[in-house]
Amino acid sequence: MGKLKITDNWDSKADLVLYCGDCLDLLGRIPSGSINLIVTSPPYNIGKSYERRTSLDDYLRWQQRIIDECVRVLSDNGSICWQVGNYVDNGEIIPLDVLVYPFFQQHNLHMRNRIIWHFEHGLHASKRFSGRYETINWFTKADTYVFNLDPVRVPQKYPQKRYFKGPRQGELSGNPLGKNPSDVWDIPNVKANHVEKTIHPAQFPVELVERLVLSMSNERDWVLDPFMGVGSTLIAAVMHNRRAMGAEISSEYCQIARDRVDLAQRGELRVRPMERPVYDPNGGTGIPPKMVYLPGSDPESLFVREKSARRGHT
Repeated sequence: MGKLKITDNWDSKADLVLYCGDCLDLLGRIPSGSINLIVTSPPYNIGKSYERRTSLDDYLRWQQRIIDECVRVLSDNGSICWQVGNYVDNGEIIPLDVLVYPFFQQHNLHMRNRIIWHFEHGLHASKRFSGRYETINWFTKADTYVFNLDPVRVPQKYPQKRYFKGPRQGELSGNPLGKNPSDVWDIPNVKANHVEKTIHPAQFPVELVERLVLSMSNERDWVLDPFMGVGSTLIAAVMHNRRAMGAEISSEYCQIARDRVDLAQRGELRVRPMERPVYDPNGGTGIPPKMVYLPGSDPESLFVREKSARRGHT
């Protein structure tokens, strides 16, 4: 396969669409039923540098408009993964996934999992316990949907465990490819010395999106992120031979996303491997960061190939 065809607007023949503008403008140009997987993390309306804080009612009305459009462009066997945390008002937390759930329910979408994403780094609270998780809410349009478990299996805790009795006595009791990762994911967030860190204050780790992309889409499917930030969803999609599209209203973040894609096409973008365990201060993992290879850097493959790293990162 040749070099990626990258455009700045909807193009059904593109490999990658980097739209610098309002996601509603981009969504309005996408034909109904065209997208196989939507993965995104919208602003939480808490006053981050990339958002303008507004009333909670106005925020939810805006979110509903975007969710309505996302459902329209989603294919019949597609999935939406809506990753959110908490809205905070005068020290009180309000879980955003609870507030937006009715918007998906109105479209008769089916909630398959409420995935808990746990991480260790974050702000320390003084009048409540420090928040160390967010949620990924996975919805499908129908009961028939893409779900590929084998590519995202994780190592068995007891890989040599065998059946003690019965007709399969002595055989391995676990799947030799690994176990289901469950609905609680322990994946480091992008902070401090994380190998993927950019200036974005709430950046997706690529490995989190990889697990969604591999399990909920097939090769050459379209993956959309309406709030692409610095492009982590797009990177995770194209490195596994999916087509990807994202919108971002910040021109600065758009440029960083483009730069990251350029690095990937030169084989110089470093990411944290999916298979790397969470850092243990009592012992190293032995698995270095890996390089992303896209068309143009390695024409034989779109997939990630591991390379030795110069230094260790979280």
